[in-house]
Amino acid sequence: MKPWDGRFSEKTREIVDKFNASINFDKRLYKEDIDGSIAHCKMLIKQNIISKEDGEKIINGLKQILDEIENGKFNFKEELEDIHMNIESRLLEIIGDVGGKLHTARSRNDQVNLDIRLYVKKVCKIMINNLIDLVETFNKKAEENIDAIMPGFTHLQQAQPILFSHHFLAYCEMFKRDIARFESLYNRMDECPLGAGALAGTTFPIDRHFAAKTLGFEKPTNNSIDTVADRDFIVEFISNSSIFMSHLSKLSEELILWSTSQFNFIEISDGFCTGSSIMPQKKNPDIPELIRGKTGRVYGNLMSILTTLKALPLAYNKDLQEDKEPLFDTVDTVVNSAKITIDLINELKIKKDEMFKWANKGFSTATEIADYLANKNIPFRIAHKVTGQIVKYCLEKGKDLDQLTIDEYKSFSESFENDIFSFIKVEEAVNRRKSFGGTSKENVINLITDNKKYIEKKRKEQ
Repeated sequence: MKPWDGRFSEKTREIVDKFNASINFDKRLYKEDIDGSIAHCKMLIKQNIISKEDGEKIINGLKQILDEIENGKFNFKEELEDIHMNIESRLLEIIGDVGGKLHTARSRNDQVNLDIRLYVKKVCKIMINNLIDLVETFNKKAEENIDAIMPGFTHLQQAQPILFSHHFLAYCEMFKRDIARFESLYNRMDECPLGAGALAGTTFPIDRHFAAKTLGFEKPTNNSIDTVADRDFIVEFISNSSIFMSHLSKLSEELILWSTSQFNFIEISDGFCTGSSIMPQKKNPDIPELIRGKTGRVYGNLMSILTTLKALPLAYNKDLQEDKEPLFDTVDTVVNSAKITIDLINELKIKKDEMFKWANKGFSTATEIADYLANKNIPFRIAHKVTGQIVKYCLEKGKDLDQLTIDEYKSFSESFENDIFSFIKVEEAVNRRKSFGGTSKENVINLITDNKKYIEKKRKEQ
């Protein structure tokens, strides 16, 4: 029996029922659907639209259905299309025709928007908490390795020596921006769609503010037409998730490179790696590779929802049923990726000696020579050219910068003194970079302290 059977003289084809059904994926909204129905029922009682006696029967029936679902005793039926009709059908079985009063002053259009909104609000909070945990994990790893010096890169070419902790704290900044994005989305979507009806509102004397408050929303939505068509919050969630996954993908690429024998900067715990079926020596960084691969999957979900929404006329269209699968897949992917990254980083081994060895190579302190000359009142562009000539000389002679004699330095500029040798030491080069946000140990310690305060503040807000 369909809720709209009265209009039709023929049954829908079996293939149509299967094609039309969404229960196989939207059944995960059962809790949100029941919570929304209970709040709606309480509002109907308050407004004397239904009797208290009927309302209590409905609420008790919904609670029984919740118990059945959570204990695996509920029979989901494909012919009933979606989670809403599956629950309503079971409610009618439990309490009879009075269950039909629940749908008074409500449409499946505002009902489904409510369910998804409640769900996205919930997963926003989950993601915010996961991201706070990520900030804490990276901050802790940075603090534990505060003195480790590594080569910094641009264009994947060795550039300047930096603190490993400074590099890892860069990810804290990315994750803090991710937190801000999910918080902003949560606040922007904190409006209750219940009561918008099919698209035009309702003639019943409902109290939308009561329903909104009951469900924990800040306020009801302003425009009923926009309400039932709106999926912006899904686009934003998947967009925010895509940016977050881009950060994890960047990290994954670095972990993969750093764990190779060519870099040998880190060791990923065996518990996050696999071997080869033919090469017994192999230790493959599968988890970072999978995260890197799943990033494209989330990007695809973003394009999917954007394409679905493209050129849809107001208000509701069946196309909108296609909003859930990319959302659910994104949620599963980003939540699991965040959690496994936390565990992986906690167990990550940092090879400080290898990092330091390579920080001393590749003329990484060449910029220090240019700065040295600039401090001697030589225009920086000239200092830069002189330093380039020194690097070229070293390449021709097969020497590093610290292997040149003072006479060799003076052959390029009389401004060089013996203090040039301490100036180009990587430890000195790192700790002289005290400009705000720079890689000096003093700056890094301050940022670690600030991050601890940030983490504490965010935990209190949740």
